[in-house]
Amino acid sequence: MIDRSTVARAVFASATVATVVGAVTGNPRLHAVAKPAMMPALAASVRRPSPLMGVALAAATVGDVLLIDPDDDSRILRGAGAFAVMQACYTAMLTSRGARITAAAAVPRFAGWSIAAASLATRSPGVAPGLAAYGLSLATMSTLAADPALAPGASVRASLVLPTVDDRRTWLAAGGILFTVSDAVIVFRRLALDGEKARRISEGVILATYALAQLLLVEGLSGEQ
Repeated sequence: MIDRSTVARAVFASATVATVVGAVTGNPRLHAVAKPAMMPALAASVRRPSPLMGVALAAATVGDVLLIDPDDDSRILRGAGAFAVMQACYTAMLTSRGARITAAAAVPRFAGWSIAAASLATRSPGVAPGLAAYGLSLATMSTLAADPALAPGASVRASLVLPTVDDRRTWLAAGGILFTVSDAVIVFRRLALDGEKARRISEGVILATYALAQLLLVEGLSGEQ
């Protein structure tokens, strides 16, 4: 008998594929139907979700709905607020598991945040303060997720925890990195891409890396402590 978690993961995978396809092909109806289903399905796949996990994925769903149109500035700012709530929940969960900020993880992440914030302030000042504030919450979460203390005994190379199949806690660092990549592409798309095809493809990249980041973080936070 197929259990609820397996069905929910299949729904999550299907909704993710449909969301990415809808974005890349310019099919707004498919995109609008599939995208809000991703995070509820991911939440349903967790056998014993914590209250913070539930809040995080509910906030992510709100953000997903608001960002169905990625070019509406008012929706972007409200979406950033929803995702900041999500990042705060992840940060709290990581901290409760003993994660701490390390210099090796913090320097590149906060340097990237400062570059993105400065670029937005120069070229897109209307959304710069809100997105910079959200970016700070993301950089904090990603830095904490990279702490090797979250996965005792894991292999570390160049200050990066190497993910393994056997220990889902090793997926946290990769999840934080992919979240950073996804949001970096958002900034790049906004500031550097004009052509419709290029913007659609980049939106597909944003959504694919975002969905994988969420999966890795949720699975990692659900792993044995």
